Amino acid sequence: MSHLVRWSLLLPLLLLLLLLVICQVQAQVENRVVFLPGTFQNVSVSQNESVQAVVSRIPPDVAFITLQFHTQHHNATLSYTRVPDLGLSVTAVDAGLLSTLLPGQAALSLFLMSSNRDSVAGTGVILPYSSTDPVPGACNTEFNLDIDPNVYIHYNLYETTIRFAPANLGYERGEDPPPCDESTEPSTRWRLQYDVYQYFLPENDLSERSLFRGIQEVADVHGMVQNGKRVMTLFSSDVSSAVFNSIPGQGVVYSVIVRDPLLNTVASYVPVHTYACSFVSTMDGCQTLGKISTKVFFTITGLAGLFVCFFGHRFFKIELFCMGFSFVAFFSFVAITRTTKLDYDIRLALSAVIGVVGGVLLVMSWWRFGSVMACIVVVGLMLGFLLAATILFTPLGDLDVFRHSDVVFWVTFCCIMVIVPLFFVRWPREGNIITCGVVGGYAVILAINTYIYTSLSYIALNILKRFLNSNFSPAFTDVPFQAIDYAMITVWVVLSVGGMVLQLYRERTRPFFPPSPYIMWLQERERRKTNVLDPSHHFPPLPNRILARARQLTKRSEPAGEHTPLLL
Repeated sequence: MSHLVRWSLLLPLLLLLLLLVICQVQAQVENRVVFLPGTFQNVSVSQNESVQAVVSRIPPDVAFITLQFHTQHHNATLSYTRVPDLGLSVTAVDAGLLSTLLPGQAALSLFLMSSNRDSVAGTGVILPYSSTDPVPGACNTEFNLDIDPNVYIHYNLYETTIRFAPANLGYERGEDPPPCDESTEPSTRWRLQYDVYQYFLPENDLSERSLFRGIQEVADVHGMVQNGKRVMTLFSSDVSSAVFNSIPGQGVVYSVIVRDPLLNTVASYVPVHTYACSFVSTMDGCQTLGKISTKVFFTITGLAGLFVCFFGHRFFKIELFCMGFSFVAFFSFVAITRTTKLDYDIRLALSAVIGVVGGVLLVMSWWRFGSVMACIVVVGLMLGFLLAATILFTPLGDLDVFRHSDVVFWVTFCCIMVIVPLFFVRWPREGNIITCGVVGGYAVILAINTYIYTSLSYIALNILKRFLNSNFSPAFTDVPFQAIDYAMITVWVVLSVGGMVLQLYRERTRPFFPPSPYIMWLQERERRKTNVLDPSHHFPPLPNRILARARQLTKRSEPAGEHTPLLL
């Protein structure tokens, strides 16, 4: 009887244990994902679990494969072993592993897991390569993996830097890899060349779907060559890194394709992406890039620019104030940023205050001295600044002579900027109206940029970055040009041409420039002194009239004595 009681107690425990084992086996089967070469697979990894990535049916002519896994902003860990270890795993948003194959090997297993307590969802792909293809990252001496096909990325407000490990020549299964640094002969890995590519994701689109679609388009060699843009080519003797302009909020995919010019074979490193901003930051994150202070500042600037675009020459004092404000505020922001560590909002406020002072001084200089040409020179410098920035915003600005020499860049910039005011000496009114249209229209574009991203804002921002960062010159300043940018170019052209035509038509019968109020006052005062027939000549001066009026208000009236009624 006691045995029956014992078995009745143990039987439920045994059944529970068997159920746990079955569930664990089932869970392990469910955490197994089969990859087919060249086919993307969406994978979701829950917290505290690992997914076994299985590659089967590998053709015999494949010498090595790379596994890529991409997420939007959560780190994922790829490992050769179930338990990650230093040198056998990599953790990144865009992670990749390269596995060389043994003779007769037709299957392979790697492991994918979340690097923190959050679940991770991403897309992955297996890419096969033959023995004649270069092996990306096979001559790595800097990073943790023995063979590291990853591209490492670092960004700040000004620039984005990518780094990668040198590649090696391909080799057959089971053979030893060629030596990396024994010699620099053409028969060694030193003949390899590295093409750096750049691919822009759709503007104003921070969705995961957009990223995965872009990654799938450029993950392999053919896709990147067809859809991306080759920015530069590095040789094996060059430093394996490249610097680009940071574009916060704009998704960019970078990749490196290594070429063997002798065998005419290629292989791709693992593409890496960045938005140059943080998805987890509560302040200045990708979702909240525009500060309230920036939006207020540029909204007011855009409204003022719209007024100047169509009515600047007619209201000359307002135009001078806006031009002086812009000129002084820009350079004061540069000076404050380079010499202090104040908060951004404080720097922007101080720059605005100093800009107001600069605008008032420019207006007062014209009011007091009446020198139109001196003021027009400042206006011409504004147009010259924008023209020089626009010219160097084009691919011309990415020429090596400008990227590698700050002196050449700034001399060219200043020459273009100074030449423009020379034309204003011959055609001052026309030059002033052109400046109102072009600069005012661009101010409207900057205001729109605070709400809808457009690459045209980097016409001015690239110059600002060069002022603020002494090491910015080596950076490539490519920006995406997509539908929104062509629409903004159209808006800018329409505003500029419309403003110029309207003002030229309206001012055709008016004097070139309004006279100085101070000089007019002096002339009027002189006229009153010399013209005795002018009734205003017999009026006392204004201070005497004010003093007499004050005396009347404070003096006690005396009685007039006896009053006699009027006789009819």
